Amino acid sequence: MPVTETHTYFSPIGPLLIEVFDNQIIKVLFSDTEVKTKGFNTELREKLNYQLDEYFAGRLFDFDLPVHPAGTDFQKRVWNQLLSIPYGKQLTYLELAFQLGNRNLLRAVGGANSRNPVAIIVPCHRVIGTNQKLVGYAGGIWRKKWLLQHENTHDPFRTTLL
Repeated sequence: MPVTETHTYFSPIGPLLIEVFDNQIIKVLFSDTEVKTKGFNTELREKLNYQLDEYFAGRLFDFDLPVHPAGTDFQKRVWNQLLSIPYGKQLTYLELAFQLGNRNLLRAVGGANSRNPVAIIVPCHRVIGTNQKLVGYAGGIWRKKWLLQHENTHDPFRTTLL
């Protein structure tokens, strides 16, 4: 019977608590505490660590990891839509609601985005306020700003200099 496995990844912007169930990543959350690696599949842990290392080094633009966050059907629709936001780009909450078929979903989209349990890999940090301001990020606005600046700096498709 599968059990939840845990691991801490030390990123440049703080520790990430990672949980895996049945070889599927179910959580990647910023944490103030370190957890001991417990029962974590070595092959998956190495692949995850490698891809996060490459992302933070500015050399990986798309993750290829087995992710299966728990949530409602609507939350999963939003999180799947987040995966379509290209590296180095941002969408507003309103644009995301339109992509999901209804501008009236704006609040629901914001709520689902804020409950994304798989930080960075499911890039909820790429969603910004309709006024182009940085709003809402479970890991803290400073981390959202850092991630967006990091991606802008390393965006292989950027055509203008800052």
